[in-house]
Formats: sequence, structure tokens, C-alpha cells
Amino acid sequence: MQRKIRILIVDDHSMVRMGMAGLLAMESDMEVAAEAEDLEQAVEAFRSRRPDVTLMDVRMPGGSGLEALARIRALDPSARVVILSTYDLEEPILAAHAAGACGYLLKSIRFDDLVAAIRQVHAGGNCFPPALQDHMAARAKSKPLTPREIETLDLLRRGFSNKDIGKVLDISENTAKFHVKAILSKLEVTDRAEAVAAAFERGLLQVD
Repeated sequence: MQRKIRILIVDDHSMVRMGMAGLLAMESDMEVAAEAEDLEQAVEAFRSRRPDVTLMDVRMPGGSGLEALARIRALDPSARVVILSTYDLEEPILAAHAAGACGYLLKSIRFDDLVAAIRQVHAGGNCFPPALQDHMAARAKSKPLTPREIETLDLLRRGFSNKDIGKVLDISENTAKFHVKAILSKLEVTDRAEAVAAAFERGLLQVD
């Protein structure tokens, strides 16, 4: 008997999770392995349950879906994560792709299409809007931020100094400085303020 596709659902609205879980449970080749409602729960659920596919809301308490994606990929670089959003905007989609997501779907998607996307991602494919394929290919040629750089970026927006970043991430001040320089280079900006602005524009950071 073929093993079912194990799914982690991350959304801060319990009714959304319940509805999605109930529908997915009706599929003979799928099962919901875990649910989570915020960033910390998402990371812990992935760590403990190791789902085949994670459906991740882009906005949630405690941080963005892209921040959760970065931490999950730090645990397992092969993690298959699909970002779910109510916004069909180019930059967040490109940012999700650059951060390592396997797909970006609107919450208004038909359920049959969602099921098809899950199977496609589980099989090693992706599910991004076709119209953005060329943009994603071009963006992929640039160096994406690492999970640690995204963590550093989140601390930059909070006004942390290199010394403070080092303390929070348990790294040296020089290593923190190296991460900041790498962020500025990859985002093609000249200072911290521009880096934070660019990160919000690209969807790498979300308003709390």
C-alpha cells in the first residue's frame, strides 16, 4: 500500500485549518500530520512530525511565513513548502521562490487545484504562477538570502546593532557584521535602512 502524503497546515485561523484538514482527509492519498497557528508552532511541528508537504500562510503571529520557511529549511533544506496568501503580488511570489518555497498559491484556489498542487510538489515539482516563470528564472540567478541572513535581517529592522545581533543569534560580532555585509550585497543596497525597505518590498519581511 502506497504511503499517504503527510501534510502540515499552518494558518492562524482555526476555521481555515479545520476546513482544509477536513477536505484533505477525504483524499485517499493524503493525511494531515499536524497543524500550527504561528511561527514557533510551525517550526516545532515540522521538527517533530517531518511532513512531506507544508502549506504555510504568508502572514501569522510571531513572524512571517517566509521567516518560518527559512527556519524550516535550516532544519531540512529539502523541505517542500507551499506559501498560501490572499495577495497575488509579484514581489512576494518572487521572494517566496527565492527563499526556497516550492509554490505560491492564493487562498481562493479551487480545492481540486490545491490537491493537484500538493501532489505535484510532493512529486518534486513546483506550483508558481506561469506568468512569473521568466522572472523567477532571472531572480534565481542572483544569490538568495540564507536562513541565517533572513534572521539577521529581521533583527536589523528592529534596530539591533551588530553586537546585539551577535548576542541574540549566539555568534560573534564579526560574524554578525559579515552577515549584514552579505545582506547589503545581495539586496544591492548601501545601508541598513535600505536593506529593510527592500526586504519589505520583496516580501522577505512582513509588518507585525
